[in-house]
Amino acid sequence: MQFKLITDFTPGGDQPTAIHDLVKGLNDNEKYQTLLGVTGSGKTFTIANVIAQTQRPTLILSHNKTLAAQLYSEFKQFFPENLVEYFVSYYDYYQPEAYLPVTNTYIEKDLSINKEIEKLRLAATSALLSGRRDVIVVASISCIYGIGNPQEFHKSIIPIHVGMKLSRQSFLYKLVESLYSRTNAELERGMFRVKGDTVDIFLAYADYALRVVFFGNEIESIKMLDPVLGKTSTSFDQTTIFPANLFVTSKETLHDAIWQIQQDMVVQTANFNKEGKTLEAKRLEERVNYDIEMMKELGYCSGIENYSRYFDRRKAGERPFCLLDYFPNDFLMVIDESHVSVPQVGAMFGGDRSRKVNLIEHGFRLISAMDNRPLTFDEFESIQNQVIFVSATPADFELRKTEGVVIEQVVRPTGLLDPPIEVRPSLNQVDDLMNEIQKTIEANERVLVTTLTKRMAEELHKYLERMNVKCRYIHSEVDTLERINILGQLREGEIDVLIGVNLLREGLDLPEVSLVAILDADKEGFLRNRRSLTQTAGRAARNVHGRVILYADKITGSMAQTIDETERRRQKQIEFNTLNGIEPTQIVKHKTSILRLASDILEMKPRVYSEGDFSRPSIAADPVMANWGEKEIHKAISAAKRKMEKAAENLEFMEAAQFRDEMKALEDRLTELNSNPL
Repeated sequence: MQFKLITDFTPGGDQPTAIHDLVKGLNDNEKYQTLLGVTGSGKTFTIANVIAQTQRPTLILSHNKTLAAQLYSEFKQFFPENLVEYFVSYYDYYQPEAYLPVTNTYIEKDLSINKEIEKLRLAATSALLSGRRDVIVVASISCIYGIGNPQEFHKSIIPIHVGMKLSRQSFLYKLVESLYSRTNAELERGMFRVKGDTVDIFLAYADYALRVVFFGNEIESIKMLDPVLGKTSTSFDQTTIFPANLFVTSKETLHDAIWQIQQDMVVQTANFNKEGKTLEAKRLEERVNYDIEMMKELGYCSGIENYSRYFDRRKAGERPFCLLDYFPNDFLMVIDESHVSVPQVGAMFGGDRSRKVNLIEHGFRLISAMDNRPLTFDEFESIQNQVIFVSATPADFELRKTEGVVIEQVVRPTGLLDPPIEVRPSLNQVDDLMNEIQKTIEANERVLVTTLTKRMAEELHKYLERMNVKCRYIHSEVDTLERINILGQLREGEIDVLIGVNLLREGLDLPEVSLVAILDADKEGFLRNRRSLTQTAGRAARNVHGRVILYADKITGSMAQTIDETERRRQKQIEFNTLNGIEPTQIVKHKTSILRLASDILEMKPRVYSEGDFSRPSIAADPVMANWGEKEIHKAISAAKRKMEKAAENLEFMEAAQFRDEMKALEDRLTELNSNPL
């Protein structure tokens, strides 16, 4: 089946050029490309068009679950007739196994698996192995962690069709080998039930069951079954049943694995005894023998993933299988917010390894546990095909990969311009700033001011308060929750001026802000380098009257680069607007929602797409949430609150605001659930 992009939007601004260049690069077999898209330029829509034109199975990689959920929602809307899947970590809670030698503390693994996410993960792998090419998988960084061997998974697929010669008993054996479990009670996901010649299978990766009816040793009919109501509907001539778990293995493989585990245990305990580590040797022997007994009796044990190398028939040190192995060779990878996502991929391996080393050295695990791990960065690169990095601020890594060549998406479909930058002397900078603040307040707009130190922020706050200006400051010593409330107060108009140090940068989306003032802009350093100045200046880019004032006595290299780049972008944007008769349109963002309502939703004519249409991720976009009960929602609210507080403590305020919005959406969902208990 072909990808079919269904949308009322039409490419606008720089989108047509970006789409053309990206498609050309892919067709010319360029391995790496970078899409530099300014905020509000509609990068998601560009990628959707690229997918539709190239017809490649695609992996969209995001650096967190919330953003992944939003991307999943958007691509679902763009490709409703195609397979858009969701692959993120399936743990609601996960405490990894660890040992702290300093305090002699062993921490046992503790986890809670979300069944809905597990279903979606299975659906993603099943879609990739179904033979269809119209597959988009939106994944978090968890996709680089080990999962089952795709060849073993493929062996356990059960194709069936009406008229197929197959005994009922043989069919049941196949289901068990695919890790479906039999029940005589209520049918649950991943189970099957037998009544005479009728077999009901609740597919592990779907919301429906199959009813397979036998006539002797022949399949008579295959129908879709509602597992709750017990009613059948659609009939199938043929279908495919995919395994109930990603980690499937045959009896022969299990037998071979157990034998190899025993051999490695003998070698490792002998080494411990040789080194005089009798306690470690005894501990390892007891642990491994217990795990082996569990595997023999039940087919699995707690921590079985630490033996994954044996089941996958991998050599020591060989990389684990991951989601990327399920894609065909010509797949496309899109790394969203690459300046954040790429470093995350690189950091995963080191953290996992340091924990495993302690466990192995003290006899809690076999050396093979080292091979249960995420991919190293080199391994991650080795299994890529073609990659598109997407970011408003590409890092040096992306630029090196593309040899400094980027595909620009600078012109916004809304016609909004980058704010002009003005340099003013630092002498009497506070008095001058006061005059500009008054002008901005009179226009019913907001101001951001950045200072170099906490003390300067506090002193400026005191001065502005004496001048009867409604203002607040935020820095690391301000209470976690209070910081987020302050951002809300600015948007609501309860305050007019917000003062900060290094807090008003990446991702802070405040359309009401029309003036950004940077004090002491010529003090070169981390807070005043090119990237910081560009990001800070960009906070005024969502307002039609946006402008930036740099207070400085000299123009530094960073200032010059920022001014030149901004001016270049402005000229390009102005020329485009003039040529096409576009009037810059103010972005209107709902003050209590993270999703902006499109004002022209009912218009029949094609609309241009910008990130304003899906400006912030919504928990409501998460495909899992629809099936949550009250208990799950309460847990999610608590988790979101913890994440919000942690993000705020790390000065990641936009991320904290996202978690705040996530909490609000969950609370709304809880209220809805309580008001409609049925």
